[in-house]
Amino acid sequence: MKLGMKKKRGGVALKGTDSKVHIHWKGAAEIVLASCAEYLDSNGCSQNINQDKEFFKTAIDDMAESSLRCVAIAYRPYELDKVPTEEEHLSEWSLPEDNLVLLAIVGIKDPCRPGVKEAVKLCTEAGVKVRMVTGDNLQTAKAIALECGILCSVEDATEPNIIEGKTFRALPEGEREQVAKKITVMGRSSPNDKLLLVQALRRGGDVVAVTGDGTNDAPALHEADIGLSMGIQGTEVAKESSDIIILDDNFASVVKVVRWGRSVYANIQKFIQFQLTVNVAALIINVVAAVSSGHVPLNAVQLLWVNLIMDTLGALALATEPPTDDLMHRSPVGRRAPLIKTHVEEPTHSGSVSRDTNTHAASVKNTVIFNAFVFCQILNEFNARKPEELNVFSGVTKNYLFMGIIGGTFILQIMIIQFLGKFTKTVLLTWQQWLICLGIAIVGWPLAIVGKLIPVPKTPFYQYFRKPYKWCRRACNI
Repeated sequence: MKLGMKKKRGGVALKGTDSKVHIHWKGAAEIVLASCAEYLDSNGCSQNINQDKEFFKTAIDDMAESSLRCVAIAYRPYELDKVPTEEEHLSEWSLPEDNLVLLAIVGIKDPCRPGVKEAVKLCTEAGVKVRMVTGDNLQTAKAIALECGILCSVEDATEPNIIEGKTFRALPEGEREQVAKKITVMGRSSPNDKLLLVQALRRGGDVVAVTGDGTNDAPALHEADIGLSMGIQGTEVAKESSDIIILDDNFASVVKVVRWGRSVYANIQKFIQFQLTVNVAALIINVVAAVSSGHVPLNAVQLLWVNLIMDTLGALALATEPPTDDLMHRSPVGRRAPLIKTHVEEPTHSGSVSRDTNTHAASVKNTVIFNAFVFCQILNEFNARKPEELNVFSGVTKNYLFMGIIGGTFILQIMIIQFLGKFTKTVLLTWQQWLICLGIAIVGWPLAIVGKLIPVPKTPFYQYFRKPYKWCRRACNI
């Protein structure tokens, strides 16, 4: 049996009972049809195909426009004495491909899975361009792409959105890279065409993900930034060459991959930004205080506690946040994009007005939380200054360094909110919101007074457990 991915057809030679050999071919309808010289009519009689060739071509086009995959079946008799008898010659023998007799043209329906169109739409809204690379002819590929939403309309089914594999592979390397960015559907492609497309896109700076299930997809899966193979129908070679295995063989699962990938990236960004903000502020305060007065406002235990809050609790709070729908409306992050962004992306217009309103409300809420947290730390420095006195303001005006640090921190925080919002991803606050942040921070002062009024027993609390502990040890002979 001879199979050819480039020729898009396969053949087999069978020896009959009449000592004759019949060579059967099946494959892409228009390619097999071009090799046929005759066809069998409904009565089983052989007819010359030249007169009815246009009829068969029209039938193939009609089936292809209905998203049917067309396969032609043909055969030809062959003389037995022309077939090599030795094994080594038989393996090198090429099956005759001309003067075939057409037996049938079959249209195979391979409907899209439920939810594929919605998944393609979500990927498109997320800035992920979905491309279809198939071995089907252009008409079938176009119909399937329209059916699953890869092509939005018939007007999109024009060059260079749709291209044939042989046309793409014949392009010079420089031109191929430019055309690759515009391709949406590639028909009559070979496995090497898929590999060339991936290489061209990566050279252009795109992050490329490839799905595949066959052994021939392995080079493209390996070359891509993210290879996704099918867990059910995928071959072992394809799975070994991929990075992610889709267990349910459903394209809709690709959306989950995108959501979780963006969620992990966003959580890392949040934690790093949180760490940078708190660490830089703590570093400035401690360095300035140490250089100017020789003392730091926070001792080792307090710094360890702050570090625990920043590292452990901050990581748990930020890194475990589940993915949200807003992640699918962000633009993709480039290969060389900085982890901490210094600009704010322009809002996309694909979403609804309500989603934009919710996003702005969330940004305002996050800014208020961030601002109130910093104010709490600033005003808490007054409590730390007088840990045993109720009046934390006594003599504060005489300590110019303390007042300078507090005033400078306030000014820095105001500048961050007002002018550095692009870097810190904050938004401008109204004067009412500024008062809310300040009010939340001021609550720390009366709470500190309440804490100081709580009497502390002279005997440490743990001493009450020493006697029962010793009694237990004696009772157990420990």
